[in-house]
Amino acid sequence: MFTTWLPFEWIVAIRFLREGRLQTLFIIAGVAIGVGVIVFMSALLAGLQGNFIRRILSAQAHIQLVQPQQVTRPLRLGRDAPPGQVEGAIVQPPLQLTKSMDQWQAVVAQVRAMPGIKVVSPLASGPVLVVRGNATKAVTVSGIEPETYFRIVDFSDKIVRGNLRLTGSDILIGTELSSDLGVDVGDKLHVTSASGASTVLSIVGVFDLGNKGANQRSTFTTLRMAQSLLDMPGGVTSVEVTVNDIYAAETLAQRIATDTGVQADSWIKSSAQFFAAISAQTTANTAIRFFVGLSVAFGIASVLVVVVVQKSREIGILRAMGISRGQILRLFLLQGGLLGLGGAMAGCGIGALALVLWQRFARNADGTPLFPLAFDPNLFALALVLATLTGLLAAFAPALRAARLDPVVAIRG
Repeated sequence: MFTTWLPFEWIVAIRFLREGRLQTLFIIAGVAIGVGVIVFMSALLAGLQGNFIRRILSAQAHIQLVQPQQVTRPLRLGRDAPPGQVEGAIVQPPLQLTKSMDQWQAVVAQVRAMPGIKVVSPLASGPVLVVRGNATKAVTVSGIEPETYFRIVDFSDKIVRGNLRLTGSDILIGTELSSDLGVDVGDKLHVTSASGASTVLSIVGVFDLGNKGANQRSTFTTLRMAQSLLDMPGGVTSVEVTVNDIYAAETLAQRIATDTGVQADSWIKSSAQFFAAISAQTTANTAIRFFVGLSVAFGIASVLVVVVVQKSREIGILRAMGISRGQILRLFLLQGGLLGLGGAMAGCGIGALALVLWQRFARNADGTPLFPLAFDPNLFALALVLATLTGLLAAFAPALRAARLDPVVAIRG
């Protein structure tokens, strides 16, 4: 039975579409434009979001562990004072000094043993003054373990001069600081901290983090040297962590905070405004896709309603010949599916062409692409499936109307 009715329905459906070829072409073109817009906007938004995330995570860890801040507590007047009465109406928070994490080695060992953790690296950071001749600049020095920290923040593409080989008396500086002080690789800098410790460090590399402020204020040396400068023997100010799944960073941060008692801040928490913007973009894109899909569905439905009216006599004859209501229903559903599929295939081509043109002509001032676009096969496959389903759903009402036609009334017209 299956092999007898399927070829017949396909033949009649294609014949109906070919006889109204002009309106068929128009509706396929409309579906193609709608699908092309959806594919282009979805790929563009995904590329933009991916580029933002890459830029955020290219210069920071996924999770940063620090010593919990001191909590402000009001002071009571004494044991005989009424409950709730405090010394003053205004209670100022305590000054948050740069201090080492308590038992940071145990925290590092515990975090490294957790599932989902990729790299853990201690860091000692604080303010210092760098002096070269008559020029003095206030900067932040970060003491790192190069073998682990450079697995968290990849400096291989950020070094513009020199190298990354940090030893005991070496320092890395940014391009802006290099220009301000008039120094380069091989020159010496006199470094002094607030504790009074001072030393002379040799510049082994100049980096560009893509941010002027960071290039002016950030410097890197070995962990042991920073500990000596900051009067923090054996201590660290933070522990930097990367995870296997960047979107699970907040969940892991909460688990680390619960298990170790330290303050754990994930990149998701620190980039809350970014995620709010991403959420707004995603909502807008979803709304656009919905209304484009709705217009495509109305277009297909309107064409098939016209076909039902135009072909009512033929439908009546087919019903009189013994064709069932179910076969008529499937015949028009097939037309809707073919219109959706044909338009989706053309739309995927239009979307891909638009993406290629965007990638070719949308450039930065230096000629580099604004951001990389990923041609995700799943996006095109999803567009094909959804457009075909939209065609089937849009065809249901006209198909139901055609299936309910009385053959006698339809033939008499």
